Amino acid sequence: MKKLLYSLGFLAFTACSPQPQAIDYGADYCDNCRMTIVDQKHAAELVTTKGRAYKFDAIECMVDYLQQREKADFALFLVNDFTQASELVDAKECQFLFSPNIPSPMGGFLSAFHSEEEAKRWQAEKDGKLYDWDELQAYLSQ
Repeated sequence: MKKLLYSLGFLAFTACSPQPQAIDYGADYCDNCRMTIVDQKHAAELVTTKGRAYKFDAIECMVDYLQQREKADFALFLVNDFTQASELVDAKECQFLFSPNIPSPMGGFLSAFHSEEEAKRWQAEKDGKLYDWDELQAYLSQ
């Protein structure tokens, strides 16, 4: 009986651990602006420490949503890599490019790149300014 209780407790604990959830493009709605998420290069996701996922149609929507809440409540900060459509990666490991030559769903012209080399290549080709995760949040909070 004890073994069963321990097993059930372990399952309950791991079931709530923070995990990314797949975005259903064309069906899921942005938790910030309520638009349908369709762009597979600019979507983003926050996952709480309890495992609840919030999905966004653009990185700027996620940052706006995040700035209105307690950051400690979130375990995962995920963005789509611009060069790998629909692949969610850790935002803290990305470079973010503001380029007026790369439109994004909310008109923020903001794209994420998991590879710094790719970010610099796109910056050279499309112009713009690069930020890391902390710099991006500071810039968007102004």
